Amino acid sequence: MVENKKYHVAVVGATGAVGEKMIETLADRNFPIETLTLLSSKRSAGKRVRFQDKEIIVQEATPESFEGVDIALFSAGGSISKSLAPEAVKRGAVVVDNTSAYRMDADVPLVVPEVNEGDLANHNGIIANPNCSTIQMVAALEPIRSSYGLNRVIVSTYQAVSGAGNPANDELRAQTEAYLNGEEMKAEVLPVGGDEHHYPIAFNALPQIDKFQENGYTFEEMKMINETKKIMHMNELPVAATCVRLPFFTSHAESVYIEVETDNVTVEALKEAVANAPGLVLEDDPSNQVYPTPLNATGKRDVFVGRIRKDLDQPRGFHMWVVSDNLLKGAAWNSVQIAESLVQNEWLSK
Repeated sequence: MVENKKYHVAVVGATGAVGEKMIETLADRNFPIETLTLLSSKRSAGKRVRFQDKEIIVQEATPESFEGVDIALFSAGGSISKSLAPEAVKRGAVVVDNTSAYRMDADVPLVVPEVNEGDLANHNGIIANPNCSTIQMVAALEPIRSSYGLNRVIVSTYQAVSGAGNPANDELRAQTEAYLNGEEMKAEVLPVGGDEHHYPIAFNALPQIDKFQENGYTFEEMKMINETKKIMHMNELPVAATCVRLPFFTSHAESVYIEVETDNVTVEALKEAVANAPGLVLEDDPSNQVYPTPLNATGKRDVFVGRIRKDLDQPRGFHMWVVSDNLLKGAAWNSVQIAESLVQNEWLSK
């Protein structure tokens, strides 16, 4: 890494839920920034955002916005990434994209640094940040896979409404207040803004995140399935997912069932693998009711793992509970982590 070098960083989608966390994380990590450019839609341009000891005016994102930018963190929706990420790359920037626009492109690395950091060395200007629910799961699985192999993954998610953005948070607040006041709950955002039907999320559980596909799975579920295989370089790995939205604001939880390749693996061995892995925190003491919860994970960058236990029927089967802040490790922190790795390993040049 070039000592004392600083970079021109742009954040696209700076006024959104993830964009705000990206800005906070850049400040918290003291990322080596010479210039920070904050970009958004025309509607949000002109807002002022505090970064460290100064205020920055948010500008409308255009192709010309990326002149002189070294690293561009995108979190403004797939259509924006599709149109502007190539423009940023054309002007010399490396893009870390937090949307699904490029995740499954063969020539775009899809990276969780604790799992496949080395893939960053082969980027062509765009790097994809995986889906939030995928990130925390593969981070928890990697130390187990590397030690004992992996033959199957079945996951059920319990996802926070912030995964659908600030409007979903606002809807949860409004619906909760309406329900407690005996009023009608208005639903316009969830489960999917563009779908025909909407259902209240307050005091409810919605077994739909993103649109249904022809195979009966939602797009969110297919993202988890396909992204897990790509990140772990295991195209034949059987993966199944059921994704559910629940009425809390931040941090996704997941019940994960796995089957390992190795015989006679113990619960204690899996706990040790998790406890010693970077970015993971083991919270697993059932006798004292110690296990991860979304409230305790909120605002923290780690992935929390608990309730590791052996399946009662399958000798190589295990169950685990995985929780992480979807706006941090699931989005902003993983993106900044990628940027840090690019700088530290001198992988910015394409």
